[in-house]
Amino acid sequence: LELGGGGAAAGPGPGPEPSVDRGGLEVLQHTVGSLLSSYGWYILLAAVAVYVLVQKVSRSLAARLSGPGAAEAAEEPDVVVRRQEALAAARLRMQEELNAQAERYKEKQKQLEEEKRRQKIAMWESMQEGKSYKGNLKLNQQEAESGASTSAVPKSKPNKKPLRGGG
Repeated sequence: LELGGGGAAAGPGPGPEPSVDRGGLEVLQHTVGSLLSSYGWYILLAAVAVYVLVQKVSRSLAARLSGPGAAEAAEEPDVVVRRQEALAAARLRMQEELNAQAERYKEKQKQLEEEKRRQKIAMWESMQEGKSYKGNLKLNQQEAESGASTSAVPKSKPNKKPLRGGG
């Protein structure tokens, strides 16, 4: 290797490259060549695996972004329109059922509030008359329960024996 020989040929101008650059290039070629000869197949397999992985990720990402049924929508738009109409009709039915349930709940709450108001009025009136209001309250609650539960069958109490004997 020549590191810089003196002479007219080594001067600036168009001519052969200096020998320092050619020596660095030869070292680089030797290093890359030895790496490829030792690990070439591994590098090639790793590159193919990375390529396949990138392709799969890009496909799944594209499918996720386009949403489910995007391919079907491009092929059969009338099926998609029918499905959307059926979905809208089902949502409307469910909303109507929910509204009806809310109305029933409001009615039931109004009835309960009215019953409580009546009980308070009856209690106030019995207090004004000087009667025991707790007894009236219990009677009113029993009447309300029996009136509210028409489907419930009242149970008859069995005849009880006295706890002590007559002697």
